[in-house]
Amino acid sequence: MLVAAAVLPCPPLLVPQVAAGAAPELDPARAACTDALGVLAAARPDVLVVVGPDEGSGLTRYPQGTPGSFRGFGVGVDVRLGPATDTAPGRALPSSLAVAAWLLERTGWADAPVEGVGTGTALAPERCAEAGRDIAARAARVALLVTGDASACRTVKAPGYLDERAAPFDAEVARALGAADLSAVASLDAGLARELQASGRAPWQVLAGAAEGAGLSGSLLYDDAPYGVGYLVATWS
Repeated sequence: MLVAAAVLPCPPLLVPQVAAGAAPELDPARAACTDALGVLAAARPDVLVVVGPDEGSGLTRYPQGTPGSFRGFGVGVDVRLGPATDTAPGRALPSSLAVAAWLLERTGWADAPVEGVGTGTALAPERCAEAGRDIAARAARVALLVTGDASACRTVKAPGYLDERAAPFDAEVARALGAADLSAVASLDAGLARELQASGRAPWQVLAGAAEGAGLSGSLLYDDAPYGVGYLVATWS
């Protein structure tokens, strides 16, 4: 059963070495992420499942110990999803889960085993909900760390340029995540999210499926778009 969740953004810029001189601009976001991970630790889960956007249209499992890297962004920073295990990992972590792994290492996560799930950006809402229910059934006390960004179209300098639909979309997402409104999260328009380059849509809908019947309350800790991309931090507990 799901006992707690944290919703975090996943820009590689959260890693100071990647952001370089711009690193201080995201200090408030990093602080909010730390607070959100504290909520997960306080829930004393049996397992932590990290969910984030991935390539393709399906689900990809990443076992504990899977490595990731930010070398593709020009810095020699390597991470691992939880402690190393005897199982040889397959493919490396996608950037969304690598950011989550970096945040977990930064806060010294050692409260429960960790595993990852990558969600394809085209994964249908119904499949997301089903995946969430499956995750919630894995243990008596399951925590979710859900990564993903809101729209990338908030300003003319944003990756997706300015789209007048972006701000209202992000505002509704922030409201729904802050209120743990399962119905609103589950009903997010996948087509609109894709057009607005909102990578968090599928992971958020996995969370909505996992939280069915859990009776969790939400809290919005951070809501900003410093680079024209919506970054949100929320907790459900």
